[in-house]
Amino acid sequence: MAESVVPVVYVGDIASAMRFYAVFGFAEQSSGGDGSSRWSYLRHGDLTVLLVEVQPRLITVELPLLIYLYVDDLAATVAALAAAGFPADRVGYPEHAPGGEARTLDPDGNVVLVGQRAAVRPEERVRPTAAEARFSLIRRAAEAAAQRGGAPERCQIGRAGGEPCPRPAEVRLADSCGQSAWACVDHADETLLNARSVFLATEDDECLAPFLRRRATPPTPPAPPAPPA
Repeated sequence: MAESVVPVVYVGDIASAMRFYAVFGFAEQSSGGDGSSRWSYLRHGDLTVLLVEVQPRLITVELPLLIYLYVDDLAATVAALAAAGFPADRVGYPEHAPGGEARTLDPDGNVVLVGQRAAVRPEERVRPTAAEARFSLIRRAAEAAAQRGGAPERCQIGRAGGEPCPRPAEVRLADSCGQSAWACVDHADETLLNARSVFLATEDDECLAPFLRRRATPPTPPAPPAPPA
């Protein structure tokens, strides 16, 4: 049986990455490497992460989420990130982080989410700082879907851990692979935040098919000039 797991993160500059992870309490325990590659082993309590820098730089796939970190004080962590030059957006209070969740980028542009498991009182909640426009679009899509009808009875996204969501389906989501699912407003917001290829699916006249049909229609030739009187 495995005793521990060490996440390996390929970075462009180990020193910059170490400064980022230091905000979360990680400190270097050992390091090594040669002219073409370097590594740094970081630890914070029982948590570890291995930073690897290679030359030429490794081309990695852009991911919607690199690492999810739970902290005991989200507000203090967000403040510490900002002081270190890594601004974070507060993105809401999902079921897996009732104390709040924030989104930031590491020095390589990777998405790192930070959550707090301990819940906070409703009056202590902080309004999202980046999701307002997205949430407004979700609300508009939900209103349009309600007018059209045809949505399933329940949200198809589900809660973390596989538990079904009892809330009604309000918004249809789709992705570039052709998959689609109906979601409640909150789970639609969470999915759009964490799955970068997902988008709001609509069924109005602005869909791609009508646009392509218009593009394929030959233009109407101009009428011939009228004969002289």
